[in-house]
Amino acid sequence: MGVDYRIVVEEQEYAAYTSVIEPRKVLVLDKAYQRDYDTFDDLGETKGKGPGPARNFVWDHAVAEGHAWHWVMDDNIDGFYRCNRNSKILVTTGAFFRAMEDFCLRYTNVAMAGPNYEMFVARKTKHAPFVLNTRIYSCNLIRNDVPFRWRGRYNEDTDLSLRMLKAGWCTVQFNAFLQHKKATQRLPGGNTAEFYAKEGTLAKSQMQVAMHPDVSKLVWRFNRWHHLVDYSPFKVNKLRRKPGLVLPEAPDEFGMNLVRVAPETSDGKRVIYSTPRDQLVVLGPAEIKS
Repeated sequence: MGVDYRIVVEEQEYAAYTSVIEPRKVLVLDKAYQRDYDTFDDLGETKGKGPGPARNFVWDHAVAEGHAWHWVMDDNIDGFYRCNRNSKILVTTGAFFRAMEDFCLRYTNVAMAGPNYEMFVARKTKHAPFVLNTRIYSCNLIRNDVPFRWRGRYNEDTDLSLRMLKAGWCTVQFNAFLQHKKATQRLPGGNTAEFYAKEGTLAKSQMQVAMHPDVSKLVWRFNRWHHLVDYSPFKVNKLRRKPGLVLPEAPDEFGMNLVRVAPETSDGKRVIYSTPRDQLVVLGPAEIKS
């Protein structure tokens, strides 16, 4: 997509990652973030602490570089879509992220935002372009000056979202912009190997209820344990526009254009998600020019 990025790895993985990624893009996680992380349990070092330590490292790294916001993403997202007029269209431009950033910057009280999971937005069902005050998962745009950090061995996304909402902030989950996330427990390694393959989903669901018993409960669904969160108490959190904000009269496409491209060729030069026909793709102006 042409977006610059950094990836955070543990020290013993640095050589493996820099063999395929530019070294300048690879950051080594400070072990202090793992040592000092609040797991919200008494299990100590008996099992992995999840992605929270690395996410806190990312947050502080962004603050140290002087940024007002940062993005942090899981490593099992394999594509992004723009959802418009009941079509989910593959996005190949970073303008996808800029559109969400611009929306959040219109308001004084958005703490976190991100795209919904593609699988949760059915193509033939009406959806609002965004939903206020719910959990933000896996692909998070976070305001750096809010007084929070990640915690919990499990469900750190839900916990952070709820703590922000309980403090009166707003979260924005976009349905107009979507992430294609591999299903839980499908990608080897990481949390799948450390947690879910060994113990299932009960422990993570129990922790969520322990963290927020006022809005969470344990339920059995789809042949496994889940946590169910009631976000209705946070409907009172309303977006507050920045003083003097002037919105454009016409839609701003952020330089994005809708074009038709050929399907994947036999040499693998173009990857389109298992489509037998031509695929509509959102491209940025630079990509079209080239």
